[in-house]
Amino acid sequence: MTVPQHLLLVIPSHSTASADSAGHLVEAEVEHPQLSVLDVAATRGDGIFETISIGRGNPQAFDAHLARFARSARMLDLPAIDETLWRDAVLAIAERLADHDEAWVKIVLTRGIELAGATGHPLPTGWAYGTVSPEFRRERTEGVDVVLLDRGLRSDVSSTSPWLLAGAKTLSYAVNRAAVREAQRRGADDVIFVSTDGMLLEGPTSTLVIRRGDELATPPDAFGILPGTTQVDLFAAADQWGLRTVVAPLTPDELLAADAAWLVSSVRHAAPVRSVDARPLPVDAPLTAAMNGFLRARTA
Repeated sequence: MTVPQHLLLVIPSHSTASADSAGHLVEAEVEHPQLSVLDVAATRGDGIFETISIGRGNPQAFDAHLARFARSARMLDLPAIDETLWRDAVLAIAERLADHDEAWVKIVLTRGIELAGATGHPLPTGWAYGTVSPEFRRERTEGVDVVLLDRGLRSDVSSTSPWLLAGAKTLSYAVNRAAVREAQRRGADDVIFVSTDGMLLEGPTSTLVIRRGDELATPPDAFGILPGTTQVDLFAAADQWGLRTVVAPLTPDELLAADAAWLVSSVRHAAPVRSVDARPLPVDAPLTAAMNGFLRARTA
């Protein structure tokens, strides 16, 4: 039997609106329209999502992703998520993709139909979509070229301006996509954002990790960056590679002086940074292979 490579489960709106709702899942055709043109996912980008790596049917950092999903919902004043329902959706799709070494599931929750607010509170819209991962051999072995781009926000934006939703995983990705296009115009693959006060932040879809001797370091979440589930997994395994870990402010000069650096994420895993603004950076091939082997084993 051929296993479909694109699977969609729609979460009925009455099921997403309450944490104690029994709920149910509806399988839908990916090729057919499912989303209303009035849904704020399309009209406002008003919603949240998580992308979870699946290896042979096993979700990576599953609890951490669901916790971050719930955190984003709170930051956007969305209804509390029904964790059991979303867990069931991910596991249902993961089981269908269990014949594949690497796949992923994206879960999405939006505020719902915009016009519903005229007569009451809109009911949220939710869905889970899964498919097979693309090939990332080049990025994981040869590495990626990055550019540093100013994000236009201070590193203390989370505390000074929480309404900007820095650190929430929202559907509003136009800026992130524009940043990657700018990187490509400059002949690079990816981006590391920098705050206006000179602190390294994160990539558009990844967390920054650098190695300084026997230490792995990453910027703090307090700088308005998304808490990295893959980074947390790697830091938990660092002692098996003889490394210690630290969460600390980092500057572009510290990146350029690093012994190695990576952009880490749920689907691409650990991609070594081989250059920053066209200045070469060492690639630690053995540690990169160990990181990616560990991440694959976490979902095997």
